[in-house]
Amino acid sequence: MAAAEPKPPAGVAAARRLARGCWSAFWDYETPKVIVVKNRRLGVVYRSVQLLILLYFVWYVFIVQKSYQDSETGPESSVITKVKGITLSEHKVWDVEEYVKPPEGGSVFSIITRIEATPFQSLGTCAESMRVNNATCDSDEDCVAGQLDMLGNGLRTGRCVPYYHGSSKTCEVTGWCPVEDGASVSQFLGKMAPNFTILIKNSIHYPKFQFSKGNIEHRKDGYLKHCTFHEVSDLYCPIFKLGYIVEQAGENFTELAHTGGVIGVIINWDCDLDLSASKCNPKYSFRRLDPKHIPASSGYNFRFAKYYKINGSTTRTLIKAYGIRIDVIVHGQAGKFSLIPTIINLATALTSIGVGSFLCDWILLTFMNKNKVYSHKKFDKMVDAPSRGAGPGLCASQPSQQDCTLTDARGLAQL
Repeated sequence: MAAAEPKPPAGVAAARRLARGCWSAFWDYETPKVIVVKNRRLGVVYRSVQLLILLYFVWYVFIVQKSYQDSETGPESSVITKVKGITLSEHKVWDVEEYVKPPEGGSVFSIITRIEATPFQSLGTCAESMRVNNATCDSDEDCVAGQLDMLGNGLRTGRCVPYYHGSSKTCEVTGWCPVEDGASVSQFLGKMAPNFTILIKNSIHYPKFQFSKGNIEHRKDGYLKHCTFHEVSDLYCPIFKLGYIVEQAGENFTELAHTGGVIGVIINWDCDLDLSASKCNPKYSFRRLDPKHIPASSGYNFRFAKYYKINGSTTRTLIKAYGIRIDVIVHGQAGKFSLIPTIINLATALTSIGVGSFLCDWILLTFMNKNKVYSHKKFDKMVDAPSRGAGPGLCASQPSQQDCTLTDARGLAQL
């Protein structure tokens, strides 16, 4: 009689079972099992989730976002501007050549509305401005000769001299004299400025779709000579009054003209190229760009000088200009039907509908009273390996038929 085969140690047997389980998990095939659960509340949750997902994709993704289109943002753009009008100050008449800086007609320009002019400045010595740090003095000992303050107006001579007005004294400097605070004259140019007209020519191009368009209507009857912009009747007449721009930005013109500020003219080109080119129209909006509620950073001003000669000596007029700076900003987006994003978003929508099944399965396995019964019905194990001595068929070697047979011939169970 043959000797009985020795049993392997318990650890070796456990390792073999673990290896067989891992190998089986690698090669096993899993397929969904259809179970109809007669629960009205769960059915309402399931269909509601599916409906919400469907509405999200149909309304928001496809209708609002137009995800079936290929898109391009940031069109290539050119902007040309031209200002017209004259105005008066207390001392003179001002025309475009004087109050528009720079004069080239680009997308960023300034319209001067108030100036503080210091005329007849020449190189020499004079009292320093009292606004400069440590400029006030009582005697020459308080002034250091050769000292140069980067925020001052010149090189100190070491003398303490009377100020331009009052009894105060400041250190004497060598530079352009008199300094700005000592002899500046203020002039307001904003009396007629609201009626200045600004022509804004804008052309855009979307290279991906080879689409170009401009904001001026192609007419031969001198249309631009007698029109001004209107959002409905004259959309393609981009001639704006300065007062209209400031008003649309929600600002008070008189206040803005005194302190200066930055106004943005935003031109938006959102184009659906599945429609005709006439449906692609510019939309204008206006807003103030500088933070007016922060005194340190609100307002807008700059300085420049005009030079001339008097009796052979160089003289200049220093001008501190306050004005309204206009920034023309162009942006937009174009879209056109494309098969690839359509397929991708359709596949995403169909896949997302399965979230309802996952949610209801989680509710059944976690919160339902008969969750164990549902788990037992949902997960079956089928082994396609006939045992030794058994006839053909499935699960012949399984100790329990409950774990290896379907509950009915069609594979459909009801709970």
